[in-house]
Amino acid sequence: MAELQPTEHYATITWMGKVPLNRPNIRSEAIETAFASYEGFEEDYHSGLTRASCVRVKSQHPEGTEIRNVRQFSILSEQEIATIAAEIGVESLDPVQFGASIVLSGIPDFTHVPPSSRLQASNGTTIVVDMLNAPCNFPAREIEKDEPGHGKAFKAAAKGRRGVCAWVERQGQLSVGDTLRLHVPAQRTWQHL
Repeated sequence: MAELQPTEHYATITWMGKVPLNRPNIRSEAIETAFASYEGFEEDYHSGLTRASCVRVKSQHPEGTEIRNVRQFSILSEQEIATIAAEIGVESLDPVQFGASIVLSGIPDFTHVPPSSRLQASNGTTIVVDMLNAPCNFPAREIEKDEPGHGKAFKAAAKGRRGVCAWVERQGQLSVGDTLRLHVPAQRTWQHL
């Protein structure tokens, strides 16, 4: 039996970006298409098969330890970005401010899709969801630069809406306008939390 179940949930890529290697901040730059290799998007700050551990995994590894890179992409939901914008009192937010790699439209409650879910394009390109991406102060600073007085509200508004971190399982081209199908693990929720 297959361990991953295809769902009838589909998402459209509405925006893509890369964070420059020589980044002065977390802002990404918009792109229309890119090859998603086993290292992520070429010449993206977050690309690589491995990375130095950070605060996200401080309970498991001393900071700076070389670990597998499951944070090649930051994927967000267009709908969740709009909800964050409304909560902090701005008309809209730009994915650039988040350092986003991909923005999707169409999957409800996207930040909470199960870890290990797959997003698969019709050409076979497949991205694996690692886990949700917790809100941090970096996007708040960028929002504050563009919308003075609103950045401080970001962390609270983005809790449970900041999208997911993800990595490439099967290489291939991705472009704005592509449709991705959600596949979820055939596993019940763990009952011991």
